Amino acid sequence: AQLNLNLGIVSNINRVKQLAEALKTNRSVQSLFLHGSPLTDAGLALLNPALSIHPSLVALDLGDCMLGDEGINLICGLLPPDGAKSGLKELTLSANPGITSKGWGRLAIAVAHSSQLRVLNLDYNPLGDQVAGMLAVAVASSRTLEVLDLEGTGLTNQSAQTLLDMVENYPTALRTLILAENNISPELQQQISDLLSEGEEEEETEAHEVAAREKNPWICQNNSSSQMVLMTSGLGDSLLAETEM
Repeated sequence: AQLNLNLGIVSNINRVKQLAEALKTNRSVQSLFLHGSPLTDAGLALLNPALSIHPSLVALDLGDCMLGDEGINLICGLLPPDGAKSGLKELTLSANPGITSKGWGRLAIAVAHSSQLRVLNLDYNPLGDQVAGMLAVAVASSRTLEVLDLEGTGLTNQSAQTLLDMVENYPTALRTLILAENNISPELQQQISDLLSEGEEEEETEAHEVAAREKNPWICQNNSSSQMVLMTSGLGDSLLAETEM
């Protein structure tokens, strides 16, 4: 289910071709890790046909693979819009400094319209505030993205304020936002973290209430408050847990 070829194992074009041939007939691999392999855009182009048709692949690590904008165009094809077909749920593109703002903008559009991506790791890329603004829009549009890693990406308080406004004013699926090793004040980072934590706690509370209602049909929720209202049968203080409605 997991194939780890990190740290340069896929070190030349012949190994890329061998991997591509293997993936064409493989049906079981769900996670493929190629972190630190000198693929370049040309190598990814050789792999892409096999990646695109693979029936099980949901996690792909292409960190530090010397990719550029052409590689990003291929990767966007693995993030089909609105569930048109199965696509990636986890994507790592750490440390690919050859990708320009144009490429990151293309990725942001794909993320905004992907209905499956849950984890996106972009740490240690020179993104800057402009790209961070694009990503904020993508996160606000995504219905599924829960984790975004922007560690060491050249962000400032300007980016943090944009992300804070996004988290504060728009409902998103985002639960974890990593901003370490950026020129961002601790106060702003804490504000964002607190807001994300509040959202997670609210979801957990709602999930627990739903589970309680399903477990005991006599428990109903009062629409005017978050308090639980217990409805008894009138035959005593205890609920008739075994009585079917």
